[in-house]
Amino acid sequence: MTLSEKKRLAILDAAETLFHQQGVEQTSMDQVASEAGVSKRTVYNHFATKQILFQAILTRMFEQLSQGPEKPFNANREITAQLTEIAEQEVALLTSPQLLRIAKIAFMQMLQQPELMQSLDNTDIGCMTALVQFLQDANAAGVLNVEDCDFAARQFVYQLKAFTFYPKLYGFSSLENASEQSVIAETVKMFMARYRAIY
Repeated sequence: MTLSEKKRLAILDAAETLFHQQGVEQTSMDQVASEAGVSKRTVYNHFATKQILFQAILTRMFEQLSQGPEKPFNANREITAQLTEIAEQEVALLTSPQLLRIAKIAFMQMLQQPELMQSLDNTDIGCMTALVQFLQDANAAGVLNVEDCDFAARQFVYQLKAFTFYPKLYGFSSLENASEQSVIAETVKMFMARYRAIY
């Protein structure tokens, strides 16, 4: 790793720490430079604006998320068990310290930049990267009857988010593992009640 690359990483690390502690708007490039142990000019050489630096941090944090392997549809397995596994993996991601850290850094910035909310909302992470295809394959196999797989996938994920991710993000409550399992079970039951193919 070159000296320039090391300095870039130091700047990203410093900015992430400061943004998480005090917010993007309240953090100056001077503070980032001081925290990173580099000159302000070096910061600007790597990141022309604070907004570009902020976007670079979000990109890096999303890349570092542990999202688990994709789970393709298996026609030889009961679909409820497969959806339960997908939901368990999704809840583990939604409640992970890494994702909550990203969300907390981004949340206050969304108030200043409404377009950021749209950008993040359109960023498929976790099971959304493969769930639409899973539902399409289950549909083709006659196991499910789904007219709009993209909409159904978002129903599934948003139900999980509502009871696991958002309460942790806003500090409303913290579910115990048993409660998370209950959320998963009820989400799968509701989904199957709506979309199971009836012969």
